[in-house]
Amino acid sequence: MRLIKEYTMIVIGCFIMAISLNGLLIPNKIAAGGVSGLATVLYYLFGLPVSITIVVVNIPLFIAGVVYLGKKFGVKSLVGTYLLPALIAFTEWTPVFTEDLLLATIFGGVLMGVGLGIIFRAGGSTGGTALAGQLLNKFFGFTVGQSILIIDFLVIAFAGMVFNAELAMYALISVYVTGKVIDLTQQGFRVSKMAYIISNNPQEISEAILYKLNRGATSLKGKGVYTGEKRDILFCVVSQMEIAKLKEIVYEVDKKAFVVVSDVTEALGEGFSSIE
Repeated sequence: MRLIKEYTMIVIGCFIMAISLNGLLIPNKIAAGGVSGLATVLYYLFGLPVSITIVVVNIPLFIAGVVYLGKKFGVKSLVGTYLLPALIAFTEWTPVFTEDLLLATIFGGVLMGVGLGIIFRAGGSTGGTALAGQLLNKFFGFTVGQSILIIDFLVIAFAGMVFNAELAMYALISVYVTGKVIDLTQQGFRVSKMAYIISNNPQEISEAILYKLNRGATSLKGKGVYTGEKRDILFCVVSQMEIAKLKEIVYEVDKKAFVVVSDVTEALGEGFSSIE
């Protein structure tokens, strides 16, 4: 059942990306980096179908990956890599949603980010720049992240020369939006809060958190650098809605307590999202 769920997610992610490309990015000449961006430029230069270009570019990348990086590319990555161009060809009927460049840039980036985020959550990949990034990492020492940025920059620069500088700038916006949405899709939209609490009454505060918030807390051992005094530091994660109540509970017990609160992009386990 887990494999069925993961492959279903890969199909859904690739379908969303295909709709984004056919309905927003390709018709508006927004080459937002990567192999799909390169395929968009070549489509307008030579009339080559985007789906065919993606397949052709990915074949040598996969061969090079197997030869130089080993046989560690799973079936899910292979499925995502070649399912995407198949769905791009299948969804060519998609109507152009808008000819407004800014709307196409933003919503195209959002849909690409959602699609890629879903695929990454399923442990899949669409090949292309991710694989090329690993090869650049092996041969030139760049990190994979740096490599992907370099490739995206080169593709967008190429698009700027073929189209114009304005379309290249829109492509940069789309790449940025895609990256942010990938993070949101992978990490989830439930922002939790993490609190460190330093107080002379840690036991009372931890009991209040347990019974009034129905949340747990972890006691960490700490030592003041200036005073040398040893004391307990409470560590607690709560939902965004509960942080005000947590501070109220702490200051009811100890008005001199020192509390540090920060965002948690994802919390997994009991009381929060499932690890599955």
